Amino acid sequence: MTTESSLDGSADYLKCGMAQEIPPLRNYLCLTMFTCFCPAWPINIVALVFSVLAQKSYEEEDYEGSKRLGRKALHMGIVSFAVGLVIITAYTVVHFTTHVV
Repeated sequence: MTTESSLDGSADYLKCGMAQEIPPLRNYLCLTMFTCFCPAWPINIVALVFSVLAQKSYEEEDYEGSKRLGRKALHMGIVSFAVGLVIITAYTVVHFTTHVV
């Protein structure tokens, strides 16, 4: 399948008459940056790396790789947030239920 430049210089017009649609970027960078404030540091860093790799793949026009890495960043961000909430909850419960005599 060969491409032909359109009038504005982009190569998104195919000779068969169909335009190639570019999917939106979903790297979940805001979520992964937010989860860096949760106390689950190793998971946060991995989610942030997946998010940045998704951005890089999107810029290299590897849309399937970007989608896959973005989905991994989302899943790792959710896990990081949940683990962070569990750690914060456990710390709060232990802190307020122990009585110092």
